[in-house]
Amino acid sequence: MNRVNMNSDLTFSQLVYGMWRIGDDENTAPDHVRAKIHACLDQGITTMDQADIYGGYEAEEILGNALTPELRNQIEIVTKCDIVAPVGRYADARVKHYDTSRAHIMASVDHSLRLMKIDHIDLLLIHRPDPLMDHHETGAALDDLVQSGKVRAVGVSNFRPWDWSLLQSAMKTQLATNQIEISLAEVAPFTNGDLAFHQQGDHPLMAWSPLGGGSLMTGNSDLTRRMDELARAQHVDRAAVAVAFLLRHPARILPVLGTNTLARIKTISDALKVDLDRETWFWLYEAALGREVA
Repeated sequence: MNRVNMNSDLTFSQLVYGMWRIGDDENTAPDHVRAKIHACLDQGITTMDQADIYGGYEAEEILGNALTPELRNQIEIVTKCDIVAPVGRYADARVKHYDTSRAHIMASVDHSLRLMKIDHIDLLLIHRPDPLMDHHETGAALDDLVQSGKVRAVGVSNFRPWDWSLLQSAMKTQLATNQIEISLAEVAPFTNGDLAFHQQGDHPLMAWSPLGGGSLMTGNSDLTRRMDELARAQHVDRAAVAVAFLLRHPARILPVLGTNTLARIKTISDALKVDLDRETWFWLYEAALGREVA
């Protein structure tokens, strides 16, 4: 498994296990969660992606109940904050909103540390761009979290280049990554400036929903037929082809894959078996666009 440098002293596995649906599993017992993590570790997948809001603010605790000191030392934990939805501990919120105030970020980090029973977060992401963000306040809070040792690195999620630049302008710490939606079902970032901006800045990107929210696994289209043809030729499934499409790009994309099925978890790394030359990549891209490139 390739490792990707997130900063000078933090590396992630290029494939990331996403835990946004971990609370949807009918079995959330610690032993079962540990089995999922071990299935990842057996493939060299060491990076686990969380967020405070996942599972109605319960997913972090599910992970925390499963962690042992030994297991914690084998993984990197990503989590996110700033979405306030009227469920769980924010049930009294009048409306779903974003909060990038210092007080909210600090309280969220303390909640995450307590629920996951850990003493530091490897990577903290601001989950969504906040129209009311005071970039000086937010940037200083993130800097202070890194300085305190509660967080090893900070980044963002779903930010456009200008959102990134605004926040970075008020920070001493270099933002480590941006987690955005990229897949064969969402190819706009390849040409709308998102990948180009981060590639130019040498910022690795994390890709959420690399299987198009499941649409690439269930659809029947020219794209999925091409995926199936390639999958059969290389003895993998559609998921492996979809992920390999992202790994082929030079921007150092880290796909975040979430499934609760152990058998599926054990095949995440099949994407590394797929060989995509330039023409084959464009053959898939053409089908995703619905037309040949201009």
